[in-house]
Amino acid sequence: MPPHGSHHHSAPHSHGHSHGHGPAAPVSRHLRRVIAAVLIPFAAAVAVGLLVLWPGGAPPHKPSGVGFDQPTERARVTKVAEVNCADVHAEQQPQPPSPGGQPPTGGADKGKPCQQATIEVTTGENAGRTFKTVVTPDALRHYTTGQDVVVSYSPKAPKELQYAVSDVDRSVPMWVLAAIFALAVVLVGRLRGVLALVALAASFVVLTLFILPAILQGSNPLVVAVVGGSAIMLIALYLCHGLTARTSVAVLGTLASLLLIGLLGSVFINWALLTGNTDDTTGLVHGLFPDIEIRGLLLAGIIIGSLGVLDDVTVTQTAAVWELKEADPSAGWRKLYGAAMRIGRDHIASVVNTLVLAYAGAALPLLLLFSIAQSSVGTVATSEVVAEEIVRTLVGSIGLVAAVPLTTLLAALVVSADRREPGLAEVADRSGEGEGSGAGTHTGEPIAAGGLADATAGPKRRRGGHGRRRKR
Repeated sequence: MPPHGSHHHSAPHSHGHSHGHGPAAPVSRHLRRVIAAVLIPFAAAVAVGLLVLWPGGAPPHKPSGVGFDQPTERARVTKVAEVNCADVHAEQQPQPPSPGGQPPTGGADKGKPCQQATIEVTTGENAGRTFKTVVTPDALRHYTTGQDVVVSYSPKAPKELQYAVSDVDRSVPMWVLAAIFALAVVLVGRLRGVLALVALAASFVVLTLFILPAILQGSNPLVVAVVGGSAIMLIALYLCHGLTARTSVAVLGTLASLLLIGLLGSVFINWALLTGNTDDTTGLVHGLFPDIEIRGLLLAGIIIGSLGVLDDVTVTQTAAVWELKEADPSAGWRKLYGAAMRIGRDHIASVVNTLVLAYAGAALPLLLLFSIAQSSVGTVATSEVVAEEIVRTLVGSIGLVAAVPLTTLLAALVVSADRREPGLAEVADRSGEGEGSGAGTHTGEPIAAGGLADATAGPKRRRGGHGRRRKR
């Protein structure tokens, strides 16, 4: 039999351990049963929650014609002509001089002609109807002949004012970008990339068919978010990483962190007296569906928003512990925990910074407004619209930080309970089906399965570990 050290550096073995996607060290049948005893009732509870809260579709609603609550149709620009702004009653309003006596901004556009676009509706009951819209020289959006646009429809308005351009049709570039993303994921991730895309599609299905309609039907947003988020977590993690003990540890770590985020979010949303009604969209939703609990909607958003990053943290930390155990089979749980936490601290620093910058980038226009108003930092931070984002960011970040030690400790305890029988491990190494192939000697097998990875006595495990070191 070749030395174990040379087998450890062979090509198949190295590939099996790239980024934690290879087979993991086995754990005992008893331990798999313990994990299953925790996760199976949890999965059953999620399934029951989905059945009980399943909305059966969004509630019937007649568009009010206010804001986003308008029916839309597709249309196309058939003609664009230059006209005198005065002839179409689109004169530019005079602007006050800027500070310092500088000429007003936009003065270069004075005297330029306006554009009059003829729009033809292409979908809906009034397909073929045309209307005209005027575009001033200082407008940010201009039209070209043949351009596809989206128009809003107000049936109660006068006939000549029923249609108005609300947006451009950007379906083609968005679909092309989505196709490039999917192609990149599949080319780099291969089978796991395909599974990740399937999990992403499943997440959107849960979001659009369960979470959103259930909230609109009047169900508690927090309960809906917990049930829907848990379903997304189970589908995504087990589909992408397999029905293994290692994945189950990541699921448990994610669940514990989500519970902490929900608790902290509830406490600080109530303590800070946040209403969740800080923008026109939220106000419109509350006006159309008064039964929706807006504060619960805010907490639900925090939980769902944290879920994706939590999955990344817990899976990475669990994989790190398993790989460290494979590198040093004699390591105890304390040594594994310490080594994995050094990895986790780097992960915490990068993830928290990413999360904060993501929220800051989304709120950049709002921050600019406060900067223009020359408000103090304290005034800005304690205003509800900013305080809401701060609570969202910090609560999510605390959950992410807590996920690292929680998941690492759980993974270290689980993998340290590994009781692989030495004789079977040597046979697997000799046949080339050991650590690099995911055969029956690894927890790549389902949690409930038996296989060759079943438990043996603790003393045998220790003697097996020393024997492997002597072979190196």
